[in-house]
Amino acid sequence: MLNALAASEWTAPVIDYHAIAPEVVLAGGLVLLLLLDLFLSDAKKWVLTPVAGFTLLGAFIPVLTVALNTDGARSMLDGRYVVDDFSLVLKALFLLAGYVVVLISADHIREGNYYEGEYWFLLLTSILGMVMMASSRDLVSIFVSLEFLSIPAYMLAAWKKRDPKSNEAGIKYYLLGVFASAVMLYGMSLLYGIAGSTKLVDIGSALGENLTSIRALAVLFVVIGFAFKVSAVPFHTWAPDTYEGAPTPVTAFLSVASKAAGFVALVTVVFVGFPGSHEVWQPVFWILSALTMTVGNVMALRQSNIVRMLAYSSVAQGGFILMPLAVAGIEGVQQAALRSVVTYLLLYAATNLGVFGIIIAVARKTRSGEISSYGGLFGYAPGLTVLMTIFMASLAGIPPLGGWFGKFTAFQALISAGTNWSYALAVIGAVNSVVAFGYYGGILREMWMKPAPLGDTSPVTVPSAIGVALAITGGSTLVLGVLPGLVLHFGDLAGLTGALGG
Repeated sequence: MLNALAASEWTAPVIDYHAIAPEVVLAGGLVLLLLLDLFLSDAKKWVLTPVAGFTLLGAFIPVLTVALNTDGARSMLDGRYVVDDFSLVLKALFLLAGYVVVLISADHIREGNYYEGEYWFLLLTSILGMVMMASSRDLVSIFVSLEFLSIPAYMLAAWKKRDPKSNEAGIKYYLLGVFASAVMLYGMSLLYGIAGSTKLVDIGSALGENLTSIRALAVLFVVIGFAFKVSAVPFHTWAPDTYEGAPTPVTAFLSVASKAAGFVALVTVVFVGFPGSHEVWQPVFWILSALTMTVGNVMALRQSNIVRMLAYSSVAQGGFILMPLAVAGIEGVQQAALRSVVTYLLLYAATNLGVFGIIIAVARKTRSGEISSYGGLFGYAPGLTVLMTIFMASLAGIPPLGGWFGKFTAFQALISAGTNWSYALAVIGAVNSVVAFGYYGGILREMWMKPAPLGDTSPVTVPSAIGVALAITGGSTLVLGVLPGLVLHFGDLAGLTGALGG
């Protein structure tokens, strides 16, 4: 009896605190923000913005120290939480993107009479969920991380409480997000019933290559749930209204960090949990990719509001990111597909955050989100015009800017697959790349060739925080385009030792 009791004693899990230091720093920063917001007077709450920024930079330091350590992947909780090169690259992306969002948010939030403490607390909570997502290798931890990052985002979208559009943005995002989570959770419950485990590696072994109808349904439901998170057509209907109604810094956050987190979760589940089920998810990704880039581009052509146009642009960019996944089940293409997804996410984050930084800076003067309000921008803000031109050209995939290399890696993965279906998707992607320049070029035409609205040519004042954000994003877009080997190095790291378990 005593022997049985001794054998059944619970053993505390071994925790590598160095590996989870980024999460610990973020959690400590959240507690500090909460306490400062509670006890500081309104006159002293300017200190909350620096605390939020330094928390993100502080969390980035252990990411670097763990990356420089040569001990290899660190596995905790029986392989359910893994810190490897794949997770470290994505954690760095989330933290740096979050820091840029803090920079472009600082003046906007303070001048808008928002509740600053709650804003920073929710923003950092969402980023913590993203950082956790990068290391999660279990259905439970993936779902918890996903809700951890999504629930604060629902509230941030509705942050302008007296604005009907912001309220509409939050409620649409929330209702459709809950529906998608329910679909995903149902698929996960089926996977648990099939495998008897929530661990992705065990699910991959249980599914194998012998697909039954119930196994195919489970995989399909999970993929559909994540399709909402990355705003893939036809699960994109929340994006335009949410992007337009939310505060512009929140829109920047959703379009970059939140979308990247959805792709990270999707890639992890597909490569680790469904490696032998490519007969189900590969055709789904082909259809989603073709529909997403086509519908996103066509709808973007019709928009007159720049944020709504960028919402559809973000949808279309998601279609390009999905392209490599449409061939990721083919032998010999898995590494190239994963590398392409990570590379594209890194390049897209730098470019898109820069675009929103300029939108916030210009809107401080024009008080308008219409594309026509950018008329004659070169005449009174030449620096911003040149930067916006760089960002638009990068999103359109024009060399030698960062965006062209992201598209190049996606097309490279399709061509290397060597199938008729991959060639067909490559053709669709090429046509959509040309179509996309129609609306990106429309903004350039307004800035360079059209007169200023109402003849107002007073200069645009760029706050110092936004100036730093534009320097970071503009420099990254240029450097990573001219020297693509830098970003490809991180893509190779993630592809070789990450979700593929290499």
